[in-house]
Amino acid sequence: MSFASRLGALAVAALMCMLVPASAQYAQHPPRQQATPSTYGTDELATAGHRFFGNVSRGLASVIERAVSQWGLPNGYILGEEGSGAFVAGLRYGEGTLYTKNAGDLRVYWQGPSVGFDWGGDGARTMMLVYNLPATNAIYQRFAGINGSAYIVGGFGMTALTANNIVVVPIRSGLGLRLGANIGYLKFTPGATWNPF
Repeated sequence: MSFASRLGALAVAALMCMLVPASAQYAQHPPRQQATPSTYGTDELATAGHRFFGNVSRGLASVIERAVSQWGLPNGYILGEEGSGAFVAGLRYGEGTLYTKNAGDLRVYWQGPSVGFDWGGDGARTMMLVYNLPATNAIYQRFAGINGSAYIVGGFGMTALTANNIVVVPIRSGLGLRLGANIGYLKFTPGATWNPF
């Protein structure tokens, strides 16, 4: 395979990854709703986030409001920690707990590769809002997205990842420095693994 064909394949993959999150962002969403027995309201999410993030949570409410305005009320959320590093190609590993109102709590692990124009490393506390989750075990799949096209307020970054009509919105706050933009995915698993693929 020549360099030109590899570059072309990478460009097609990047375009596909841009279209999937964009279609999730511009999908028709109902006007702001009240929390139902199976969804979390903005106040519930902000309270859980403030308890989890502690003193660094000043911009959290703004980021949550932005996510809710784009995708509605989530029916689950994940609280956890992760670490990542990159130099053109990167890796991300994390673990946490998926909270739902009607299906209980579930321990989850995530990992994923990325490729793009970025470098550095970071460690972060992460809250992920989960939309359209039909069952807790539906989280165990790959979610594609583009990092670097983030909404950032008060030290919190937000991106969107999608798979099979499920949207996962990671909200991160942490230490370290990672600059640039990349394409990649997160794979959720029931157990820890070093294999990001």
